[in-house]
Amino acid sequence: MARGKLRIYLGAAPGVGKTYDMLSEAHRRLERGTDVVVGFVECHGRPRTEVLLHGLEVVPRREVTHRGADFTEMDVEAVLARNPAVALVDEMAHTNVPGSRNAKRWQDIDELLDAGITVISTVNIQHLESLGDVVESITGVRQHETVPDEVVRRADQIELVDMSPQALRRRLAHGNVYAADKIDAALSNYFRPGNLTALRELALLWTADRVDEYLQQYRAEKGISSPWPARERILVGLTGGPEGRTLIRRATRIAAKGSGSEILAVYISRSDGLTSASPEELAVQRTLVEDLGGTFHTVLGDDVPSALLEFARGVNATQIVLGTSRRRAWQYAFGPGVGATVARESGPDIDVHIVTHEHAAKGRGLPAARGARLSRGRLVAGWLTGTAGPVLLTVLLTAAGPGLGLANEMLLFLTLTVTAALIGGLLPAFAAAVVGSLLLNYYFTAPTHTWTIADPKNILAIVIFVVVGVAVASVVDLAARRTHQAARLRSEAEILSHLADSMLRTGVSPAQRGEGVSAERAEETDLPALLELARETFGMESAALLERTDGRGRWTCAGSAGDDPAAHPDDADVDVPAGESTTLALRGRVLPAEDRRVLGAFAAQAAVVLERGRLIGEAERARRLEETDRIRTALLAAVSHDLRTPLAAVKASVSSLRSEDVSWSDEDEAGLLAAIEEGADRLDHLIGNLLDMSRLQTGAVTPLMRETDLDEVVPLALRGVPESAVRLDIPETLPMVSADRGLLERIVANVVENAVKYSPEDRQVLLSASAFGDRVELRTIDRGPGVPDADKERIFEPFQRRGDVPRGEGVGLGLAVARGFAEAMGSTLTAEDTPSGGLTMVLTLTNAPGRHPARPDLPAEATS
Repeated sequence: MARGKLRIYLGAAPGVGKTYDMLSEAHRRLERGTDVVVGFVECHGRPRTEVLLHGLEVVPRREVTHRGADFTEMDVEAVLARNPAVALVDEMAHTNVPGSRNAKRWQDIDELLDAGITVISTVNIQHLESLGDVVESITGVRQHETVPDEVVRRADQIELVDMSPQALRRRLAHGNVYAADKIDAALSNYFRPGNLTALRELALLWTADRVDEYLQQYRAEKGISSPWPARERILVGLTGGPEGRTLIRRATRIAAKGSGSEILAVYISRSDGLTSASPEELAVQRTLVEDLGGTFHTVLGDDVPSALLEFARGVNATQIVLGTSRRRAWQYAFGPGVGATVARESGPDIDVHIVTHEHAAKGRGLPAARGARLSRGRLVAGWLTGTAGPVLLTVLLTAAGPGLGLANEMLLFLTLTVTAALIGGLLPAFAAAVVGSLLLNYYFTAPTHTWTIADPKNILAIVIFVVVGVAVASVVDLAARRTHQAARLRSEAEILSHLADSMLRTGVSPAQRGEGVSAERAEETDLPALLELARETFGMESAALLERTDGRGRWTCAGSAGDDPAAHPDDADVDVPAGESTTLALRGRVLPAEDRRVLGAFAAQAAVVLERGRLIGEAERARRLEETDRIRTALLAAVSHDLRTPLAAVKASVSSLRSEDVSWSDEDEAGLLAAIEEGADRLDHLIGNLLDMSRLQTGAVTPLMRETDLDEVVPLALRGVPESAVRLDIPETLPMVSADRGLLERIVANVVENAVKYSPEDRQVLLSASAFGDRVELRTIDRGPGVPDADKERIFEPFQRRGDVPRGEGVGLGLAVARGFAEAMGSTLTAEDTPSGGLTMVLTLTNAPGRHPARPDLPAEATS
């Protein structure tokens, strides 16, 4: 059965009309005779959207009971049984109620697609998983319902539903999105013009990237090599000379004229000599282009113009920026240069900019070295010079008539022999010497036109000519080979320098910054970058690092770059061992033997990167063990003093009561019993925090999430503090929150007790709550001394206490336990400054699924 098609309406913000457009599309298909049903559509009380449901078949929803409450979700089984051609499924990022067929609605959609049903769905840009942090930094709202980007990318069609911020705010003001009592809160919070503009830009950029992916895929499928200027891609050709920085900055200014332009810098590493390239300058230019938001690429190619244009067409570049040649005027006699050649052969699809600079026409330094691994064209030219050249020279000398003399004629043939050696190497030069000696004998040595030589001196002259010609050709060819070897080694050293620089950039920096990096993250960051560098350097289609656990085990891919990587060394065009159980496999073409030395360095570095990622993981586990040991040491220190203090008070009171030498009055006995009770309560509180911290450290906390009313939990949490010390401001209209009631009570109790401890006796602690979209914030506001910004995170670490707290007032676990419980429930606990002095603890809770506030401060639909 063919898989169904997926069409997604991607919204730039809530309220732009995704569901409306989806329902309109459903009516258009229904009019064309398509079998369309509504699997799940959420109208959010919008009349104009509800009207579009009329005339469409709606599959009844499935009722789900969770912890005593009833919810409705899409009935996947019913939709599958109905088997329509098209199903409408709204809110792709929605999290299903526990007990449903799947955890997420996008998984329900996947089932329908597998059954051959075409699905039309909706999602907002803020619900894409990769943009969660960005959206939170813009709006201040963390999205808890997300959908993986890859799920959306796999859609057959993505249609952006967009609207200008001003138009969307007018739509809200007219009451087309939310009820009248929600409009002001929405306009002043989530739907501020800045928020909407930023979300709109995110949506446009994300969609543009996806469109670009589709375009690249289409061009590859159709075999289209000429660039399509759908987006400006500016390619900077670098030579390693000092003019590179000027070219990069010029390309950046060109890119700045159009939104969404990309900059790519490419350096063509020639195998036949790179004497004018400076590795140090290339490293500086690489840093510059990356700092300006571009990317740096190194490509191996003997023909620089062809390699540059091939790369430009491969990346769909629309403009190429090159510098005016540094060659002197006389050097143009040997060819037009790279810039002129690229401009001539670029065609009408690529614009070429030739940028002047201060180093133009000042020379390249040493001339480019010639190589011994000659191209087919040079070999043909060498053989023509060695075989046809002597014949042509003979014709010219014969036409000129006698008079030059045998010595001069032999020098001319010797010059032709050296020329053949310079062009084609030793064998064409040897052919020139042999053919030249025969022609000298027949046409220019008496008696002419016969193979006999009358004068023995002429025989010696011809022999010397052959020996000298072959000797000179050998010396020239040997010099060319040595020059080629030196140039080759320099080229390899340059590539290895780029390799080391790339690895330092990607691999060392996290450790230098002291960040904790897992093995998986290290491999994901470093290995693909290294393999992509290897693929680009050698011009291959794909590169993969394969490994197996033992000598006969199955090969597995540890990382890859490019399309269709090899799954086994036998499937690769080139494979180089990277270790005892790893190998680097490349597809695309067979590499010459001399390239395998550099490729071996790539393979060894890939194995090092793989091992380094695993070592980083082990180091992270060791760090966690060290942290556990530190907590254990701090725990022992706390137990040695903070637990003994209340124990000593209890023992003293008990010993006094049991003493037969003293007769205690009723009032004294009551005081001693109160001291015992107070000490026992303190012990219970301390031991409870210690046990809770132990549970958090071992991951043994499993929240029992259910609908919870703050009015029921908060009063229970305040039993441990004086009633007059706290003032409550919790509206009755707050929505139900999703929380574990026991953990929530402990969080509030610990936070409030901490606030009361530091607040002046004449100032009450304020405990207030308010609703913002799909979350509720519970704020504990004290008027104490406050906490410096640098310590706001440290106070949530275990065994941290303010310096002015006397020993015996706790072990410094209250806030650590509170944050641990909050994170276990999927909530957050943060510290802020109180505007008039003091500290405010903000506990952010999520609304219960399907439950919205009656009169919230911000509409719940704002983030759905």
